[in-house]
Order: sequence, then structure tokens, then C-alpha cells
Amino acid sequence: MSKISVKMELRVPVVIKKKDKWYSASCPVLDVVSQGKTEKSAKRNLGEALELFLMTCFEMGTLEDVLKTCGFELIPERRRKDRVSKIHPEDYVDIPLYLLANKNGMDSCHA
Repeated sequence: MSKISVKMELRVPVVIKKKDKWYSASCPVLDVVSQGKTEKSAKRNLGEALELFLMTCFEMGTLEDVLKTCGFELIPERRRKDRVSKIHPEDYVDIPLYLLANKNGMDSCHA
């Protein structure tokens, strides 16, 4: 049985606010929040929290339910240009998801 490494990224919006000496970073679409002493550290900490959150959802088999509960829906290809706005990198964080695909003699996956 061979294994194939796969990396997917999810780009999500970030809101950063300063309160006293701390910065809070939140991802409103997934309802995940973190903090840091600087904007950069708050955003990095939020990225780590989101990565752990998404990995846990995947491992528990609840990722699809969580995304649907948060209001996500698939955009059909014919509507993507109309629905996807221009992304400003400072307003988003990229969350890597690393997966291992076990190939047991099958040429493709049929879910």
C-alpha cells in the first residue's frame, strides 16, 4: 500500500482588534478567536488555532457538518467569478491542511 502526501489550503478572513496591550485575531466565519502581543503574533496564533480546529473536525468526521452550520456552501463553477471577491492578503490567513492518502491498489477515489 502506497501513501501520497496532499496539502490543501483554506483562505479565511481575519479581523484584528487591539485592546489594551493585546491584539485579538478572529475568524468570524468559523467563530475561532486567538490573541497575541503584536498583530503578527495574534494572526499567527489564530492560524495555529484554525489549523487545529479544522484538523480536529476532520478527524472526528464533523468537518462537513461544521462548515454547513457556519453557513458555507459550494459555489458552482459557472458562478465563481461573480461570487468570489478580490482578496487582500492582509485581511486573510491561509490554513494548511496536510493529509495522507492511502492507496490500496485503487487508481482513483470514488466517494
